[in-house]
Amino acid sequence: MAVRKDTIWDRFLSPIIRSFIDEEELRQFHDSIDWETESDRFSNPQLNYPHYYASQNFHGIEGGYLNANAATTYDPITQYVLPPNETWVRQGLIDSIKGTPRRILDLGCGTGSTTLMLKQAFPQAEVIGVDLSPYMLFMGDYKAKKAGLDIQWLHGKAEETGFPDASFDLVTASLLFHETPPKVTQLILHECFRLLMPGGEVLILDGNQKTLRQVDWLTELFEEPYMKDFAAGSVDAWMGAAGFEAVQSEELWWVHQVTRGMKPLPADEPTTSTEEVSGSSIIEGFGLEGIPAPAF
Repeated sequence: MAVRKDTIWDRFLSPIIRSFIDEEELRQFHDSIDWETESDRFSNPQLNYPHYYASQNFHGIEGGYLNANAATTYDPITQYVLPPNETWVRQGLIDSIKGTPRRILDLGCGTGSTTLMLKQAFPQAEVIGVDLSPYMLFMGDYKAKKAGLDIQWLHGKAEETGFPDASFDLVTASLLFHETPPKVTQLILHECFRLLMPGGEVLILDGNQKTLRQVDWLTELFEEPYMKDFAAGSVDAWMGAAGFEAVQSEELWWVHQVTRGMKPLPADEPTTSTEEVSGSSIIEGFGLEGIPAPAF
């Protein structure tokens, strides 16, 4: 895994964090997996990787998330770079959910850390994770099976999922928007709006944009090609432009934020509730059976 050596991360933080990670254990796990065979189980051969994703390095890693090393090392590193505690941060998104969703879509799910927490919080819900990296999806599936959780994984684009309109009552994205150009971020939010049934909600967990603007060095900490553009923008404004109402961002541990928005109810359906939605399978009838199943 080729990594640049001139970032703040590599000069200062990487040596510290590596001291907490059992690299030999990681290496043994990595070598125990037939990555090409396993990633092929999740790969959609018809998917064309968008340029913004395939042409960039993320966190200084050559090839970004389209390699097995990134999938292997993501969780061990992320647990130390989401202050004060990765689980607490992700739990902030879970705690912001209103009602009891029946159909949940987690966009840019990566290795499925938030996806698993969503399923654990709402065990009766149908939960689907979408990501562009088949290697990351393998790790999500590996973790889900180990935890005994039934989760669907889809290899696809967050901005163009292919699901029918009004398919979900909750759509989430954790640590995704700082890794997408603002124009793509806005496309993703428009896709969220399309996918949600009236009264459904979207929840976005990411860096605190106000903090990132005030503390410029945070945008330099990791090699993130779109971090400065994300910091300069406003998730609240992007959500409003996509049609969401009751948009609100809440600060989480100073360096993170959770933004929630609701798809408005039609004027003639004031009593509709996402808690009254049928729990029938979202996979049935979507033409997904047999399709190879499809992030910081």
